[in-house]
Amino acid sequence: METVLTSPTKSVRIGPDHPFVIIGERINPTGRKLLAAEMAAGNFDRVRKDALAQVAAGAHMLDVNAGIPLADEPGILAEAIRLVQSITDVPLCIDSSIVKALESGLAAYQGKPLLNSVTGEDERLEAVLPLVAQYKCAVIGISNDETGISEDPAVRFGIAKKIVERAESFGIPREDVLIDPLAMPIGAVRMAGQSLFAIVRRCREELGVNCCCGASNISFGLPGRPQLNGAFIAMAMAAGMSCAITNPLEAEIKTMILAGDVMMGHDPDCARWIRKFRAERDT
Repeated sequence: METVLTSPTKSVRIGPDHPFVIIGERINPTGRKLLAAEMAAGNFDRVRKDALAQVAAGAHMLDVNAGIPLADEPGILAEAIRLVQSITDVPLCIDSSIVKALESGLAAYQGKPLLNSVTGEDERLEAVLPLVAQYKCAVIGISNDETGISEDPAVRFGIAKKIVERAESFGIPREDVLIDPLAMPIGAVRMAGQSLFAIVRRCREELGVNCCCGASNISFGLPGRPQLNGAFIAMAMAAGMSCAITNPLEAEIKTMILAGDVMMGHDPDCARWIRKFRAERDT
């Protein structure tokens, strides 16, 4: 199963036969008061810096979010997308909980993006999936619905199955649906890691779809977050996850992803791994 995302000049392939795909998480004003204020005021200098820094650090795609309370999210998101596409060549993940903002972002985008996201509520599916079909993009399906986020992996898998099947009813192929099993804070939910790994395996084996998640959620509230996030991603890779929204600027995370690709057989002759340590030795 292969998901293909594109910009005007570059393609990214997500799937079990490809190296792990890093989607840079930094262009998101949630929890970043200065970035939120700047974006709301029409100042995109920090967006520009974050985009360039993440691509330089190895991000294969970038998540772009403009979720700022009381601001013109559709307009800000479209402007941010146009800016990022003017300075980088990586495909983008268009990220919003507001349908009008998703539509605005899709209209501004050049290529085939990843849409983040749709959940399992019928109302949400009926609002977002027609956009996915119209723009022929890919979409992240988040495995929660009006009942909330279940700690039972079987319930979350059931929601994932519903999303995949509903997408097919709109003519959206399975390769264009990525399931987010939801990384819950392991400091509060002791089995959060094992539950996610179980859902990923079932999505790959029973639904034949790729999986993605916001990896930073797993370590929320704990010290040593980059180390925890890196270990979590490597273990999720072994379970079958093929991409994640994470921070490529964290060296620990990047190292664990490279190591995971080695162990999964996605780094022929360990060439990328060797280049990393050769470059560090020579600096």
